[in-house]
Amino acid sequence: MSPPVRQSVAQISKKLGIHIATLYAWRKAWRLQGEVVPASEKDPEGWSAADKFTVVLESAGLNTSELGVFCRERGL
Repeated sequence: MSPPVRQSVAQISKKLGIHIATLYAWRKAWRLQGEVVPASEKDPEGWSAADKFTVVLESAGLNTSELGVFCRERGL
């Protein structure tokens, strides 16, 4: 679901044996907590404006090296 390894919810469900509804509930909870979890498996270029804005807010106060780490962790 999250970068850098973007898998579909169905793929994760099958691989881990976790019901698909549980994964969707977890993703929704992460989003409500402010985590950047795209609504789809698209690359960042396909993210919604809300997802992009969340990334901008999260990275606004980071220095250059911290920003590099932040981007690598999220596959940006």
